[in-house]
Amino acid sequence: MVSIEVGIRVGAFMAVLVAMASWEVAAPRRPRSYQRERRWPNNLAIVALNAAFVRVLFPAGAVGLALLAEKRVWGLLNNLPVAPWAAVMMSVLVLDLAIYLQHVMFHAVPALWRVHRMHHADLDFDVTTGVRFHPIEIALSMLIKFAVVAALGAPPLGVFIFEILLNGTSMFNHGNVRIPIPVDRYLRWVVVTPDMHRVHHSIVVGETNSNFGFNLPWWDRLLGTYRDQPAAGHDGITIGIEQFRDARELLLDRMLLQPFRGPAGAYPITWRRAA
Repeated sequence: MVSIEVGIRVGAFMAVLVAMASWEVAAPRRPRSYQRERRWPNNLAIVALNAAFVRVLFPAGAVGLALLAEKRVWGLLNNLPVAPWAAVMMSVLVLDLAIYLQHVMFHAVPALWRVHRMHHADLDFDVTTGVRFHPIEIALSMLIKFAVVAALGAPPLGVFIFEILLNGTSMFNHGNVRIPIPVDRYLRWVVVTPDMHRVHHSIVVGETNSNFGFNLPWWDRLLGTYRDQPAAGHDGITIGIEQFRDARELLLDRMLLQPFRGPAGAYPITWRRAA
């Protein structure tokens, strides 16, 4: 099942990437700050590097762990009389909440922000920003996901659905695509939209530390981290962080070294700033 799962995930990734890239050409939300030829080879190279890294470090993946937990009766859901469909739904919801909380933590702890800020240091905002993460962050995220899957006893199907949704919605909500404002207003009640998540990639600290959701928008609304619009508007918003503004920072080698260069900066959350 694991090999089939990997094949489906790769196919889904390619389908969403092509669909979003085509949409960005047909109906862009904002003019590009940098040409694709400058950013895309480096952003996609980090995807390939991360994929190889994960296959070596975690060959079975989260679905493999869920299969093992099911076999050995680990975790809450494997020890409760829960209907299979309900267990799948609960798994998707709990895993999504865990990713939201993980995202907040990566903004709150300066050492973790150093790793996560590579994602924010992209100087433009499009579908490839949604897959641009440092390998250290990918490894830490996998360990957190493993802990949640094992403790919850998440069924393999639930983990598989969540992985597909997370990859797809991450590319969708980073897309430079135009969605009519009335449609976006309703759509962002059920899924994180590009206009909602673009606020999170603002250079303004208070906006960076908002809208942490990747898939479901409810956690931001329930936990007080939702921000409707950027102060400068979507046409005036500056993407990125203050620390890495040079175009050379878009290169793969500079991206990989970012966690180890310079101070953490002003972005890690403090309760004083949040208040």
